[in-house]
Amino acid sequence: MQTPVNTLKQSLQAGQVQHGIWLTSGSPVLAEMAGNAGFDWCLIDGEHGPNTVSEMLPQLQALAVSGTQAVVRIANAEAWMIKQALDLGCQTVLVPMVDDGQTARAMARAMRYPPAGNRGMGATLARATGFGAVTDYPLSANQQVCLLVQAESAAAVENIDAIAATDGVDGVFVGPADLSADMGYPGQPDHPQVEQAIDHLIARTVAAGKIAGIITFDESRLEDYTRKGVTFLGIGGDMLLLNTALRELAGRASS
Repeated sequence: MQTPVNTLKQSLQAGQVQHGIWLTSGSPVLAEMAGNAGFDWCLIDGEHGPNTVSEMLPQLQALAVSGTQAVVRIANAEAWMIKQALDLGCQTVLVPMVDDGQTARAMARAMRYPPAGNRGMGATLARATGFGAVTDYPLSANQQVCLLVQAESAAAVENIDAIAATDGVDGVFVGPADLSADMGYPGQPDHPQVEQAIDHLIARTVAAGKIAGIITFDESRLEDYTRKGVTFLGIGGDMLLLNTALRELAGRASS
């Protein structure tokens, strides 16, 4: 066996727009459905979903069968959380609340084996290596992992050049909801000052030659974001879609 090629990373670095969905249910059945629906990637959310490591594993297995690329968002900018996600076999990790270059550097080092980083050498026991079947994993994994960090604060806006320039940070993902709240406009990601900050984050990320990402539930914004250089584009969430569909069905039945 060989270390799998991270085709999502390849496509993003080639400038190809990749659309995906958030998975917050903790359900491997919904992960399987989403994986077979035609998305380029599905993100298992460990920050705002009930997804512990134990819940992530069957979802990663379901996505592997579907062939859709898996992304894991860890709960916080912690090296041990990155270690768990990588050892589970996920190659693309999204880290929330990265406000400065120092945090970005720490996360980049946690993603990679020495000498490029400080990832622990224990994957022989983990799913990432097929439980030891991929014998060259420590030599090849660094090239296949992909680190996306979230810029979602006024501090991140100020420090975006340092964050985007960090060696080992493959991309910067804008979090509009937290950014708007931190800027004093909670629930207003479309406020002019917030939109200006979002545009700045995207532009500086693209200028640094890194992957730019964002999530929007407004289909009218998709073309605008891709025109500005966004290629990692979140377009929905499993629970939001399911909740909307259920309510619409109940409403039709009772009308």
